[in-house]
Amino acid sequence: MFRTLCSYFWWERLWLPANLTWADLEDRDGRVYAKASDLYITIPMAFLFLIVRHLFETYVATPLAGLLGVKERVRLRAAPNAVLEKFYAATSRQPKQADVEMLSRKSGCSVRQVERWFRRRRNQDRPSLLKKFREASWRFTFYLLAFIAGMAVIVDKPWFYDLREVWKGYPIQSILPSQYWYYMIELSFYWSLLFSIASDVKRKDFKEQIIHHVATIILISFSWFANYVRAGTLIMALHDSSDYLLESAKMFNYANWRNTCNNIFIVFAAVFIVTRLVILPFWIMHCTVVYPLELYPAFFGYYFFNAMMGVLQLLHVFWAFLIIRMAHKFITGKVVEDERSDREETDNSEEEEEATKNGPLSNGHPPVLNNNHRKND
Repeated sequence: MFRTLCSYFWWERLWLPANLTWADLEDRDGRVYAKASDLYITIPMAFLFLIVRHLFETYVATPLAGLLGVKERVRLRAAPNAVLEKFYAATSRQPKQADVEMLSRKSGCSVRQVERWFRRRRNQDRPSLLKKFREASWRFTFYLLAFIAGMAVIVDKPWFYDLREVWKGYPIQSILPSQYWYYMIELSFYWSLLFSIASDVKRKDFKEQIIHHVATIILISFSWFANYVRAGTLIMALHDSSDYLLESAKMFNYANWRNTCNNIFIVFAAVFIVTRLVILPFWIMHCTVVYPLELYPAFFGYYFFNAMMGVLQLLHVFWAFLIIRMAHKFITGKVVEDERSDREETDNSEEEEEATKNGPLSNGHPPVLNNNHRKND
């Protein structure tokens, strides 16, 4: 049964153009070709990435946060209450008005106290500013190094300047060591993002992020199987070109460096729109959709690869909409904040009460973090 499924899965007509077989891609005469077995190493490498990330966040990102002046908020904790905690954990974090009144009767608290308890409890579960900064620092470091490495891999290749060269001799195209390691490292990193997504900072586009990671892993893996490596290196470098700018803007946002954050964000928005909404669909996707048909008839792999590219492009359009909306707010002088963010809640009455007792900073919301140009992430 298993062997039968494997034979169907690796059927040449799924992965390769007509009249070509896996035997055509066996190593010979010193030329090395991409093999599916090469990707086994990416799983242990992904776990290695998680270890390196932990060390980086502990010994590099945390001290850096202190140097940049990342200030953590002091959050008021919800008082222990078994009735409210049970409802929060089992039913809903956002009770409706009828639920609030019912919980008020059950717990012996007033409606106002129940509402305040849920606000505080939700804030407790939100990630800390330091956690966000550390995560952004790790991603910034990887994306920046990956972009530099990617450009080093492709900048001297003829297909970087002439996209028709991507398909010259396809699929009998040997693999260079630089291409091998670029692929293995990128794929391992995205596996590590998928493995850690449950513990990472959750945003409103959580589902879209999962779709993005899965689609990226499938695209990278398939392009390796089918020897779409030249196109794959171009696509990965294109994506890395803007990602490190976004992560650096987040870092300065968490440090409350408003002008630096806003300026980097505008640069990021421009690079994102040019690379994801112009270069990718009108150059790269044109290269993967049109040029192959000049060499061989369409096959399953051709349709599958471009369908996955279409999924990524739809996600780019979705994120571009959020980015443009944020940029518009910035240009018009309105509050600039991450449209995907889960905002921290405050209690005005509670703040007044605490300020009377302990001064204006006792509620853990110092004025320095409540400016009109802060982008909450």
